[in-house]
Amino acid sequence: MNRLKAILTVAVIAIGFYVGYKVLPVYFANFTFQDFLDSQVRTDVYGNHSEVEIREIVMKKARESDIPLKYEGIKVIRSGGAGGVAASESISADYTVHIDLPLYPLDLHFHPHSGDSTKF
Repeated sequence: MNRLKAILTVAVIAIGFYVGYKVLPVYFANFTFQDFLDSQVRTDVYGNHSEVEIREIVMKKARESDIPLKYEGIKVIRSGGAGGVAASESISADYTVHIDLPLYPLDLHFHPHSGDSTKF
């Protein structure tokens, strides 16, 4: 009986480590991507990038981070301001990551955004 408990305990711990190994990097990539969007919004409000240029910058960062983001999933809203400088800016990106776990395939949906989220 004790031997069965030990085997089950080791199996549960091994499964936990395996799931963590597969899932945690995806959440970490989303966390760093969210941080990137926050800094991008802070710096772009004072810049003069167009919405298309901002989408290209976001796509480049997504590719670098191995995030399966599609160009259509990026929403950029710039408003107000004069001379090409925005008074406010919002960036939103929606994507899904598929993780193949044995017996339980998993789709994780992420919706990172920065700026005024009431516009999305």
